[in-house]
Parts: sequence; structure tokens; C-alpha cells
Amino acid sequence: MPPHLRPEAVLAATGATGAEVVRVALDGDGTYRLGPLEVRIDGLGNPGGCTWSVANRGDTPVPVRRMALVFAAGHTGALRMFRHGYQSWSPCDVAVVGVDDDPVRTNTTGVEQFNGAHHADQRTPPPGQLRSECVTVFADDTGCTLAGFEVGVAPDGSLHDGTLRAAALPGGGVVVEAEAFLGGAVLSPGAVRHLHQVLFATGDTPGPLLAGWAHQVGAAARARTRAPFQVGWCSWYHYFHDVTAADIAANLGAAGDWPFDVFQVDDGYQSAIGDWLTTNERFPAGVDAMAAGIASRGVDPGIWMAPFICAPDSVVATTKPGWLAGDPAGGGPLVGMFNPPWGGGLEGIMWALDTTRPEVLAHLEDTARHLTDVGYTYLKLDFTFAPTFDGVFADPAATPAERVRAGFDAVRRGAGDDTFILGCGAPIGHVIGAVDGMRIGADVAPSWELDPARVGEPEPGALPATAHAVRNTLARSFMHRALWLNDPDCVMLRTTDTDLTAEQVRTWAQVVGASGGMVLVSDALANLGDGARELLGEVTALGHEVDAEARAGQSPVCDDLLAVSPDGPTTLTAAGRRLVVDPVSGASHLVVLG
Repeated sequence: MPPHLRPEAVLAATGATGAEVVRVALDGDGTYRLGPLEVRIDGLGNPGGCTWSVANRGDTPVPVRRMALVFAAGHTGALRMFRHGYQSWSPCDVAVVGVDDDPVRTNTTGVEQFNGAHHADQRTPPPGQLRSECVTVFADDTGCTLAGFEVGVAPDGSLHDGTLRAAALPGGGVVVEAEAFLGGAVLSPGAVRHLHQVLFATGDTPGPLLAGWAHQVGAAARARTRAPFQVGWCSWYHYFHDVTAADIAANLGAAGDWPFDVFQVDDGYQSAIGDWLTTNERFPAGVDAMAAGIASRGVDPGIWMAPFICAPDSVVATTKPGWLAGDPAGGGPLVGMFNPPWGGGLEGIMWALDTTRPEVLAHLEDTARHLTDVGYTYLKLDFTFAPTFDGVFADPAATPAERVRAGFDAVRRGAGDDTFILGCGAPIGHVIGAVDGMRIGADVAPSWELDPARVGEPEPGALPATAHAVRNTLARSFMHRALWLNDPDCVMLRTTDTDLTAEQVRTWAQVVGASGGMVLVSDALANLGDGARELLGEVTALGHEVDAEARAGQSPVCDDLLAVSPDGPTTLTAAGRRLVVDPVSGASHLVVLG
């Protein structure tokens, strides 16, 4: 262990709600008994981390909500913590242990499940406890310590969430928990689960530590990092749910010499959420013809779906009610998402599919196979956190992470190895090795700041705002080409129907380019002039350079990641350039180094 992290205890929280907690003091490597559970720990003296496993030595099944290794943390001066978000849109920021609080404690909706969209554990944490998902970096006056999990790796079928928790103690000092979150997965008598390795590293700055973690995890999980640099067009941010087949055709016709590899139809074509192979009246020719029409223009067809949810009035929900996960309170199907524009019979309430059922996985596989067979080579899978919520599933032994991964693996089987799969709304640790690209931040918007009317919503940093997309693109830059291709979200090139200034448009475009990630346009092309086309050329040229450097193992570096600021980090260094962003005004400055 790093010298200022001292192992103290191991704990298990079991039962339906995790209320039955057993804690045992640690005395080096060995086997520890926690009620019916037996925990084996090796490598506590290893500065690089330790391995552990849990077994049920009792004679009855045990639901295990979480296991945790507990450390006493020493520090000099204020202890800062990088809080890494749970899924694609979840915000990344920096908090001070003993000063700041968990954002979900401001959730005034009264719906605890909303917390589960942005944290492995949807339960509200105690006051003063900070959380980071998958990985964190602590920093004080003496340097930085990374703590994380080798997520995405599944020896003996094990896959679970990893949460790092930190809190100041009343008498002084800090306690850190490295938590394996199993979400109530039932461990049968005699069953053994190998838990993800806990990893540690120390250094002067966070960038190399996080890049090292990402490359280690990516290699172990066989991350898909070799897909070509992606430039494309997406229908979402101009047309939203009202997109039509005529809109797609018009933009294909206007594409001209725009350098698009892929044309992706987003939400709005489907007959219902959950029914992905049938279209609504705005797409009378159907899904198959849409792919053929796109391919005829010399670009790869792409399509959006939210594969793990369905509308109550969809064909899949009405004809296969047994495919739905159950509400843990016994009130019917499990809610997987709420989005009023979708309608669906219950004013936007969507049900979650039970991805532990073989017939559901076969349905997902068949759907993906059909889409790829008719020509779609790019699948965007959205709102994929739905199976992580507390619920009733056919296989009680499956963890939330396994439920998500099973769905992604089914889609991959159907789509084949050559199809580009983009994760969105996806828990970061669940899909390494399953996706080629990953959205890494909140939706952009034709405005820099969040709409003031939405400031009081849970996790406002996850809501659409270009400043939020900037923050996460900088904070997660270390993941690019280590875990997948980063997708910062679409550049906003429009000059009408937008509150973005010309300077903010350029700043966001430069952030996308300096990240080396995917470059997608989502404006009506007929509305864009020569200036927009030139800016896209600048972005893609810069992006290609940064991406080439990332392919060679040098990820972009966010130099001020651990600066304590409500507005987030400001700098990104890559390919011999440094981009400095004013997160408040949206101004930026790109300089060549050396």
C-alpha cells in the first residue's frame, strides 16, 4: 500500500438492503470470516495493490450488497479527491474531504432511484462522505495517490462495480473505503467470487497516474481501441425526436465534400421505444431502406437505440411482459427511464428489460444482427444504465454490472466484431472490451451554461450544457485509445438558433480536436456556411494529430485536473499544443509548445 494508506478493516454489507454489516479488523494477508462469508486478501503490503475474493461458507444463500476494504488515510494539508462519474454523462469534479458533500444529497425529488443513474449504489450516502466510481486520485501538499479497480476484467465470471469512498473522521483523520459493489447479488452456499483487483499508484501529478490506470485496465480487459478515427453526422441536435426520412435525405444531399465516414440516425425513427426494427409514419420506407439510402451515398449507416428499455405500449412490452425486470417494492415492472417526449402510454415512464433472461439476450442479439445484416455498421446504444437499478431479476446471482455487460455482449454477438458500437449513458466500468467508442460527458447544447430552470435537478452537472461537456472531455481525456475512442459529443457549428457565441463555438470545437476523440456534426448542413466547413477541417486535422499520438500510447493530459474550482479544469495538453479554456466565458487560447 502507499505509505499514507494503512489497511484497517474489511466489511461486508449483506441482506436485501445491505443493512446487515459485519466489520473485521485486518492483520495482514489472510482469510477473514464475516458471518457466513469468508474473505481472502493477498498483497496488502504491495504498493501496487491487492487481490481479494469472497466465498459463502454458510449453508444458505446470502445476498451481498457490498464488500469493502477500509483504510486510514494520512495527509498533509487539505485532501482533494477527484470524483470520477459513474456513466457517460455523470460529472467528474474535485472535492475536498471534510468540506464538500455528495451531490445526490441535494436530490429533492424524493425518488431515490434517480441517484442510481449516476452512482453504482443508489442509496444516499451519509453526510460528508465523498464517492468516486472506478478510480480516484487523492492529492495533498505532498503529492498524489491513485486508488482504483481493475474493472472490466472478469476472472471466473466475476464483474462488479468499484466505488471509492472517503470521509473525514470526527476526531481527525480520513477513512477510505475501496468498495466492491455487488448490488445484492446472491452468493450460493460454497460459491466463490473473485473481486476486482484494487490498484494503487503514487506520483506528483494525476495525469500519468490516470493514464497508467487506464492502460493497465484496458490491456487486462482487452479494450477495443483500434477502430479508425471517426468523423460523422448525427441527426439529434437539430431535429431531436421529430426527425424525418426527408431530413436524413436532405442532409445526405447537402453533405457534398464534408469528410463524413458515418451518417447516424438518432432517436425519432422508431415506432416505439423498444421496437427498433419498425419505424413510425415519418419513416415510411422502414429501417432497412434507410440503411440502403445512406450507404448509397458512400458513407457508413449508423443508427441509435436504447436496447435495455421499452415503452409500456411497445410491442415488446405488451407481447412479452415476462421479459421485464420487476420493481423491488412489488409494484409491477421496474422503471428504467423517465422521458416525457417519448410518451409510451405512461407519459414517459419506460420499463427496464431483464437482461438476465436468455430470451431477452436472444432478442437483443437478433435485433443487432438484423440491423447489421441490412447494412448498419455503427450502433449507438443509449440509456444503458437501466439494468443497474435495484430490482427483481430472473437471475438473483447477477450483479448490476453483469446485467449491463450481458446486454452489451448480446448486442456484440449479433452485430459482429466489425461493427462499431458506441456506448452512451453507459456505466464506465461495465463495457470496457465491449464498445469501440464511449460518450464521456453530458450532452452539448446551443448554450454554454445550464438552463437556470434546471439548476435544482439531481446531478445538474450531468444535464445538457456545453460547459459541462467541456469539463468531462478534459477530465476523461486519459481514457482515449486506452479504453476505447472517446466521444466528446457533437461540435456545434450553427450560427442561428443558438445562444453560443462565435468564440464559444470555436472553443468547443478546439476542445473536441485537442481531445483526439470522435468528431460528429449535428447541424442541418444546409444552414452551415463556408466558415463552419473550415472550422470542421481545423478540428479534424488537430484531432487526427492528437489521435495518432494517443495510438502511440501518449494520451492527452489535463494539467489542472485537481484544481479545486466549481467551474472545472481549464487546460488540455496534447500533440505539442496546450489549449486553455475559460470555463465561465467560453473563451480559449491554443498555443504551440516548445
